[in-house]
Amino acid sequence: MTRPILDESHLHPAIRDKVSGLHADILREVADAVARNAVVVVGMKVNPFPRKARRLLDAKSIPYVYLEYGSYLNQWRRRTALKMWTGWPTLPIIFVKGVMIGGADDLARLIDSGELDRLLA
Repeated sequence: MTRPILDESHLHPAIRDKVSGLHADILREVADAVARNAVVVVGMKVNPFPRKARRLLDAKSIPYVYLEYGSYLNQWRRRTALKMWTGWPTLPIIFVKGVMIGGADDLARLIDSGELDRLLA
């Protein structure tokens, strides 16, 4: 699967560094957490779906790292960088063994099917 991303040749040279470095800190933080942990949940305050994902993992006693970035009214630009990086439009963004598996509903399906246990084995 290839996602369409604007080719660098279509970016003016004067803005390439700005584009490539935009919110690189948050991308690096998430990538580092994903590399070091079996399960990572990226979410935000107030949104019920990151809470749902965490409750599902807690109910199965599956350890995870939770990274929280703001709420609806703040840090939205930083979260947009994550959405652009992953291609996933909503939060949470959940990673299992380095693979993005989607959001809370996707996690629930993996739990119900037993596939999450297989991924973590």
